[in-house]
Amino acid sequence: MKNKKVIIGIVIILIIIAIIVATILIINKNDEEKAKQSLIDYMNLINDKNYEAMYEKVTNINTIDKENFITRNQNIYEGIDSTNISIEIKEIVKEDDEYKINYHQKMYTSAGEVEFDNSVNMVKQDKEYKLRWSSKIIFPELNETDKVRVETIKSKRGSILDRNNNPLAEDGQIASVGIVPGKLGSNKDENISRISELTGVSVDYINKSLNVSYVKDDTFVPIKKISDSNTELKEQLLQISGVMINKEDGRVYVLGKEAGHLIGYVQEINAEELEKNEGKGYTSNSLIGKSGLELAYEDTLRGIDGTRIYILDEEGEEKTEIIKQDKKDGQDVKLTIDSNLQKNIYNQMQNDKGLFVVMEPQTGELLALVSTPTFDSNDFVVGMTTEQWNTLNNDESKPLYNRFIQKYCPGSTFKPVTGAIGLTLGTIDPNEDLGYTGTSWQKDSSWGNYNITTLTAYNGPKNLMNAIMYSDNIYFAQSVLKMGTENFTSSLNKLGFNEQIEFPLTLAKSQYASNNGTIIEGETKLADSGYGQGDILVNPIHMASIYSAFANEGNMIKPRIEYKDSNVGKMLKEKAITKEAAETIKNDLIQVVENGTASDMKIEGTTIAGKTGTAELKTSIEDTESGTLGWFNCFTTNKGDGNNLLIVSMVENIQDNSEGGSHYLIQKIRNVI
Repeated sequence: MKNKKVIIGIVIILIIIAIIVATILIINKNDEEKAKQSLIDYMNLINDKNYEAMYEKVTNINTIDKENFITRNQNIYEGIDSTNISIEIKEIVKEDDEYKINYHQKMYTSAGEVEFDNSVNMVKQDKEYKLRWSSKIIFPELNETDKVRVETIKSKRGSILDRNNNPLAEDGQIASVGIVPGKLGSNKDENISRISELTGVSVDYINKSLNVSYVKDDTFVPIKKISDSNTELKEQLLQISGVMINKEDGRVYVLGKEAGHLIGYVQEINAEELEKNEGKGYTSNSLIGKSGLELAYEDTLRGIDGTRIYILDEEGEEKTEIIKQDKKDGQDVKLTIDSNLQKNIYNQMQNDKGLFVVMEPQTGELLALVSTPTFDSNDFVVGMTTEQWNTLNNDESKPLYNRFIQKYCPGSTFKPVTGAIGLTLGTIDPNEDLGYTGTSWQKDSSWGNYNITTLTAYNGPKNLMNAIMYSDNIYFAQSVLKMGTENFTSSLNKLGFNEQIEFPLTLAKSQYASNNGTIIEGETKLADSGYGQGDILVNPIHMASIYSAFANEGNMIKPRIEYKDSNVGKMLKEKAITKEAAETIKNDLIQVVENGTASDMKIEGTTIAGKTGTAELKTSIEDTESGTLGWFNCFTTNKGDGNNLLIVSMVENIQDNSEGGSHYLIQKIRNVI
């Protein structure tokens, strides 16, 4: 009986001990989890850039100055562009009243992903576990007196070259205009005023820059960047006491205004673009294509800067390299553009609102794309003042508007297209005389007061050739009514209407119905569409491709701007019209130049097929404000494969031009061919 009681007592004691041990283990386990979670929370706060909250999780708070803590962490983590910090707990060891946590850390930086093993002691304070902090939490090799440095290894952006390897955009040097305050002389205010006048930088901005605390009498204070090729402005500035001009690296646009809309420009990346391109190697200091081909070929042209992150000791000596990413230079892009031709056309059109598309019709190579008025790409790189930007942005002539990527009413230059469709469908007999007389016509009385009018009354049969030669609206109105809406619109679809053409720049889709619709509503609208009015809108580059069918036995060449060693073109639309239709229209367009409305385009020794056009932008008969477009489209036919030219040209507001739009353009085209 006595032994039994002893045994029971021992069992009870063992149970009590087990309960105590279990309780201790549970408490320890809970503490361990709290310590672990506290470290994870701290790392998440780094990702959130919440440095004040990080400071509250530090146990040695009385020995670490809050301001210095925040500044050191912020400067390092944001200096290296740290993101996506994560840790994996490897081991937790209890040391007296603390927990030592060994962990593996990963984070993405401007130089790539960094990984390292680290450890930290977690101390219980007010029922919460906090970090025993030191700079080694940031990097294991980092002491309190060490500094973290980031070095950028500059990459080269690819150049944009013309077909003859002449640079259109390249990395080069720009001029940095600055002031040395101590050399402004006794006429300081007068000199500052003159600098402001020449650079467009306000006097207030200049004075604020000169009065910054670090500026001394011999400090170079940068004021404005300008193109290094702007010799005249540099000479004027250097005549002013105190002005100094240094050179620095920058993007240089050799043609400037001559190719502004085509080439575009680069500028520093903004926050939205940085977020959109996360993970692609961009930093807050990166340049990025903003418009034109600089934007379209950004992934090809852009160089990826190399970055090196390292630690300096208190003597300024390099102690440890944390990570290095080598630079990657961008690739060049070679264009089909001919610089001399581009400059020639721009110089002739610079005072007009208009466009030129020049293409080789057998290869599809675009030799020139000009939109005027325009802007100088260099101005965006060196930086504009608010006043300069507002002047450019508010200019009624719309210099920021790229005309060759838009769509327009083509007017009479569309008549050959209607003719080719009718010949292909068999609804037009080229020899048939439609037999009407006069310059006004309507189908019947159901049209009310609406009449189709044409400008020129001509002798001879009302057949296809004469209708094209004399630009007869009535003939093409009757022809499109005969073929019917469904035949006409389905044929236009085969030519690429309502379709996005593959091209580096986004081209507006050509259309035949309002709001890019698929139905032409009403007979009068259909009749107007036959001669390029109604709701017909065509992109000029697309129009060049359509006209190429007249030179390519009915096949539409695909426009291209990137130069290839192979000179063989690809077709945008094969058999868009029949071979016979293409030949007939080509011969009729030759007659337009030889004997018709474009006889002033004749050039001895060169056979040219062309079509004049005038497009009225009226919204009603009473509309006298909308203006008129002048067109001339043409191509050479006897220069052999790879040497012909196809030109689509337009000038706005020809109602103000005594020479007329088409003939005004012809004078310029003669200088090109």
